[in-house]
Amino acid sequence: MQFSQEDFEKAKDQLKLLKDDPGNEVKLKLYALFKQATEGPCNIPKPGMLDFVNKAKWDAWNSLRTLPQDSARQKYIELVSSLVSAQASETPPGSKSDYETLLVTTKDNITKIVLNRPKLKNAISTKMYSEIVEALEDAAKDDSVITVITATPSLYIPPIQKPCCVLVYRNFVNHFIDFPKPLIAVVNGPAVGISVTLLGLFDIVYATDRATFHTPFTNLGLSPEGCSSYTFPKIMGLAKAAEMLLFNKKLTAAEACSQGLVTEVFPDNTFQKEVWTRLKAYASLPRNSLAVSKQLLRSMDKDKLHEVNSQECVCLQGRWMSDECLKAVMSFFQKKSKL
Repeated sequence: MQFSQEDFEKAKDQLKLLKDDPGNEVKLKLYALFKQATEGPCNIPKPGMLDFVNKAKWDAWNSLRTLPQDSARQKYIELVSSLVSAQASETPPGSKSDYETLLVTTKDNITKIVLNRPKLKNAISTKMYSEIVEALEDAAKDDSVITVITATPSLYIPPIQKPCCVLVYRNFVNHFIDFPKPLIAVVNGPAVGISVTLLGLFDIVYATDRATFHTPFTNLGLSPEGCSSYTFPKIMGLAKAAEMLLFNKKLTAAEACSQGLVTEVFPDNTFQKEVWTRLKAYASLPRNSLAVSKQLLRSMDKDKLHEVNSQECVCLQGRWMSDECLKAVMSFFQKKSKL
């Protein structure tokens, strides 16, 4: 199928209307295809090694040097069209439609919050941070008995993402610390970064046997987050926590369960049926009794967790601007641009 210059201009306009950030990997592809389509092969000097953003852009553009301009234009139009189609899909029945990055439903006394950026592996954008906070605030006040967080199709949050304002980040984690009802994580795939570190703030964590748990912070020049510098040693012991938080060890679901990070592991082929049958039974218990009991279990640690969250955010802010982190991010983008 051939596309005209008019189609190309229309794609440019459609891109501006996208509500959801397509993610750095897709934005690099769009940038490279646009430059190749409009200017041809890369014709600018290679940026310095520490200019990681422009270096990533240069690498992405330069990787297309043999692609004809007409082909680049066609690929650009097709990519924009796929993004528009994905975001135009209808919201499933029963869900609240005022979220762009989440699917939120309340049924059978359960509020379910589903991370819904599957094409971007559910990477948390600034918009998603704010929407998760809003969804938690709503769930705290609604008539549901328990709140469940999961993702579609799998719970996976890449560790490389644009740093958000430290105040936004701290507020995000604080909402998990303060959540008044039983909070349950349903991990249905590989989990990385904050999708792992937050698990210490959940009351129950159920996982499929194909899930993995990875916190590669030091490999990226970063430091622990989500109160994991406190919760992980408390849950699994200092030595096991150090393997994950200092030395980037990836745990299988069985290992995470044996170390206390995961409550129970289920076979993948029966995971959804078994977990949701159990959760519906939990949701039939007296709501106020569950809420009061949770507060008793969590109250002794709440002030400490807020203190830890604040300290971790200060450390993260410093790490985001460090040479080690900048080099790691640059290396990440270089690898992505070559794919």
